[in-house]
Amino acid sequence: MREMQFNSLSGRYKRPFGCLKQHQLCQLMVEVPKDCPLTHLEVVVECETGYALRVSFTREGESQDYWEYRTEFSLPRPGLYFYHFDVQLIHTSFTLYRAGETGLRANEGDSWQITCYPEDFNPPEDFQGAVMYQIFPDRFYRAGTCDLQGKLQPYWVHEQWGETPHYLPDANGEILNNDFFGGNLKGIEKKLNYLASLGTDVIYLNPICMGFSNHRYDTADYKRVDPMLGTDQDFADLCAAAHALGMKVVLDGVFSHTGSNSVYFDKNHLFGNGAVSNPNSPYRSWYDFQHYPDQYTSWWGIATLPCVNEMDDSFLDYIVRDANSVIAHWMGLGADGFRLDVADELPDAFIAAFRKRLKELNPDAWLIGEVWEDASNKISYGVRRQYFSAGELDGVMNYPFRNAILGFMSNSDGDAFRRQIMSIVEHYPAPVLHSVMNSLSTHDTPRILTLLGAPFHGSKEDKARHALAPEEREQAIRREQVAAMLQFTLPGSPCIYYGDEAGLEGHEDPFNRRCFPWGNEHIELMNFYRMLSRLKHTYHALRRGDIFFLPAPPQCICYIRQHQGSQIRVLVSGGQGCSVPRSGKVLLLHNGTASDDQVTLAPWGGVIIEEGERQQ
Repeated sequence: MREMQFNSLSGRYKRPFGCLKQHQLCQLMVEVPKDCPLTHLEVVVECETGYALRVSFTREGESQDYWEYRTEFSLPRPGLYFYHFDVQLIHTSFTLYRAGETGLRANEGDSWQITCYPEDFNPPEDFQGAVMYQIFPDRFYRAGTCDLQGKLQPYWVHEQWGETPHYLPDANGEILNNDFFGGNLKGIEKKLNYLASLGTDVIYLNPICMGFSNHRYDTADYKRVDPMLGTDQDFADLCAAAHALGMKVVLDGVFSHTGSNSVYFDKNHLFGNGAVSNPNSPYRSWYDFQHYPDQYTSWWGIATLPCVNEMDDSFLDYIVRDANSVIAHWMGLGADGFRLDVADELPDAFIAAFRKRLKELNPDAWLIGEVWEDASNKISYGVRRQYFSAGELDGVMNYPFRNAILGFMSNSDGDAFRRQIMSIVEHYPAPVLHSVMNSLSTHDTPRILTLLGAPFHGSKEDKARHALAPEEREQAIRREQVAAMLQFTLPGSPCIYYGDEAGLEGHEDPFNRRCFPWGNEHIELMNFYRMLSRLKHTYHALRRGDIFFLPAPPQCICYIRQHQGSQIRVLVSGGQGCSVPRSGKVLLLHNGTASDDQVTLAPWGGVIIEEGERQQ
């Protein structure tokens, strides 16, 4: 017996695809077998805030075996919605839910999701499909010397650029992260032409505010550049020089906690007016003391990272609302936006206030958040987040795409890859989808080259010494090129973690934060990233195009990016090669051959083909 048919991923059954803008019309079609004794069909759309909508279907068409039932609705308010179908037959009734990706199941399963976002939510176009470059400032490049007066102590500077970062605990069993290599803002400015040669549109800097550690996620002064990096003027000069080359600069904003050794908390009594050193400190209300001054709430229990009350009026004034707020300070020096560290731990109201102030200062500024899961339906600390449904974030760090890429590189399961990608594509508003930060490595993950090499299990000491053998390294580089092809051709903004393009290896922190290997770059790999970047800039389909998948040979992935009249086809092979008909102009071929009528890929090969008119 035939069953009812509905597929939210197909324009035949649902238009528009994926998310809805507030008040936008949504059209649904369900196919009902002609021998089904249907008496009534309706869609039930519900929001967790309590709003619900029921809309009946009407029969408006047919095929050989099915009646086509159609309906339409719009949503008056933004939010995260879920829908299902209520079905009434002559003698019974049931509810239809989603079974897997495209199936239907009676009375059990998942509801379909619709993210409805505000009609005035418009992430800036300049960042959509942009090429990003992430820099861990201490390890990128050192130019000249900086005045280290005021640098928080103790600290020490490595004698040689490129030594292994220090990873051993001190005599008290603590890992202080207080070893530095001296990378600075003038060094980044000096390498801007290099970044431009990679096609960089956006430079994303890990924290530059004054802090004790080399990672600087323990902010000591929100309004001062760390002395090891330079001065506020150095930052202003960097931004001006980057802007002159068409690049924007985005800062890491760390607002869920400060450092204990800071102007604001002052546990070490260095600054004189912090919450610990002065019981009447103007910053006292920022922190949650269970027993003053020695027991307090800290980030993940780390005593050097006391949490702040983000909705405290004094904190909001200082960070967001004052004329000389932290946001205003850095935007005034030339910053183009912020990445919010641990966005899941920031209240929605704080993010909304931050966004409002940021956009007042620069309507084209960019705000993204660190979220590791599907950000459209994330529940954090028991609260459903509203990053998109309330128009809070322009984009997020897109770890789900990274997971999909790494999964394919591990098991060559192209269908699993497709399902993971399409889940995010369906759940994210299009302007957000094109703004997500697609990374293969970050400061919080092992380097992609190390992950794609031979499996390695060892102690911290073993990982400090470990490097891929020459044959392992070349194989890993070939595989990284495939991963990068996916990274650059999927929707979103590909973000190169400094040194990935140069062949830098490294396990987890701190070995993923080694110095950039100037003079020892893998030139072929670097040029491959340049080619991908040129394609990303040249073809609108790769910057803002829709995506749909095509059938592919086993252990392969094939998809189309489409924008107006332009079509780009991407095909990559996993652990076994494949041959497919050639259907257009080959733009980039990796680890394969192409004839007039066929493309043949070896294992871990890829090809990008232009199949439609290029958009200028």
